[in-house]
Amino acid sequence: MNEPLIFVAIGTALIAGLAIGYFIRQLQLERQIKARQEEAEKIVEKARGQARDIEKQARDNSTKQRKEADDEISRRRADMAREDERLQRRRTDLDKRMEKVEKGDQALNKRQSAMDKRANEVEKYRTQIIGELESVSGMSKEEAKSRLLEEVEREARTDMVRIIRRIEEEAQLEGERKARELIADAIQRVASEHVSEVTVSVVPLPSDEMKGRIIGRNGRNIRAFEQAAGVDVIVDDTPEAVTISCFDSVRREVARRSMERLVVDGRIHPAHIEKIVGQVNTEVEKLIAEAGEQAAYDAGVHGLKPEVLNKLGRLKYRTSYGQNQLAHAVESAQLSAVIASELGADVELAKAGGLLHDIGKAMDHEVEGTHASIGADFCRRHGVSDQVASIIGSHHREMAQESVEAVIVEAADAISGARPGARREGLEEYIKRVRALEDIANSFKGVSESYALQAGREIRVIVQPEDIDDLDSLRLARDVASKIEEGMSYPGQIKVTVIRETRAIDYAK
Repeated sequence: MNEPLIFVAIGTALIAGLAIGYFIRQLQLERQIKARQEEAEKIVEKARGQARDIEKQARDNSTKQRKEADDEISRRRADMAREDERLQRRRTDLDKRMEKVEKGDQALNKRQSAMDKRANEVEKYRTQIIGELESVSGMSKEEAKSRLLEEVEREARTDMVRIIRRIEEEAQLEGERKARELIADAIQRVASEHVSEVTVSVVPLPSDEMKGRIIGRNGRNIRAFEQAAGVDVIVDDTPEAVTISCFDSVRREVARRSMERLVVDGRIHPAHIEKIVGQVNTEVEKLIAEAGEQAAYDAGVHGLKPEVLNKLGRLKYRTSYGQNQLAHAVESAQLSAVIASELGADVELAKAGGLLHDIGKAMDHEVEGTHASIGADFCRRHGVSDQVASIIGSHHREMAQESVEAVIVEAADAISGARPGARREGLEEYIKRVRALEDIANSFKGVSESYALQAGREIRVIVQPEDIDDLDSLRLARDVASKIEEGMSYPGQIKVTVIRETRAIDYAK
């Protein structure tokens, strides 16, 4: 009986506990809600305070910015007012200046009108004076101007001709003095070398016993030597020496060198003699070629073929009147170069002609004819220019000289050789040169007659006065001289004289 009661009491207690717990829980919840509501009210109140602060700060900033904007607007307005005032002043100044300019234009217009009026009056007076002068002089204005120009031109031409004549006279005097200095300078600047002209060579021997060995048994050695070398060997009473004689200087040189080598070697018999002579002949030919090349180098002449250089080198063993012909050739080339450079001629052509002018002497004993013609033909066959060949062939006046360089080479040859200074010219050459001069002068318009004088050193040209005036006479003299220089070859210089005269002819009846 008690157990149900206990269970009821427990159940009642549990229900009461649950109810109490529920009420406690509800009380706690209400407290929390209330606390949170109070916290929320605080936060709201705080936010309202911050909002009020922000609103106040914004209001202050807005007021400040509005004040700054008002100040900026006031400043801008003040600046604009000052700018308007400045523009107004400039506008006023411009208006004043425009007024002054307009007044100045008006003054200028008045002055221009006065000047135009004065100019019209001056022109009127000028026209009146010109009319009076024309009536007094009996000539129009154009006629007076033409006559004045003619007078001035005539005086100017007269003065011009007088000055030109004076200059020509001074140039002629200076040219003569310069020519003397040129010849003296050319002789002084080029040195010459001379050697004795010989036709024999002497070979020294170590002893007289060597003469017997040279002769050989029954003279076989000396005959073999003479046959191989083409010379004559003279064995006489001259102690310790034999003499080699030959008109060909190159063969004589080969024989001399061969004999000296045989004497040193000691083996003298026909077979060995032929061998030595052959070797020496080759060596001498090489020396001749080297001598020719060296001479061309010393003279400054280039482009010569080996055949020409070899013939030129043979002049090393040729002499004439005590002068070595190769040295004479080089000296003539150097003299020709000096004279040509001073005279304004072709230096290279003069040097080549001077170097080769006597090359015919290297073969005149083999070919018939003079050394000048032989040398000219040889050079033409071996590629030397016709101009140089013409110089070679005419350096002794055996043919007509075709260039001033030929005359230069002739003078250089005379200076280097005997220096006689003599010049000669054949009658036929003289007639050809004189006719050529007159033909050149007669080829110009306005020339009536021409005469060559002083052995072709002067040409006098007579012109028609109605076609050629004084100034044209001067030009004609220059043109004739230029054409002579271009179309003729002549020694020295040719004087061109133009003569113009007016003749008045009348008859008494």
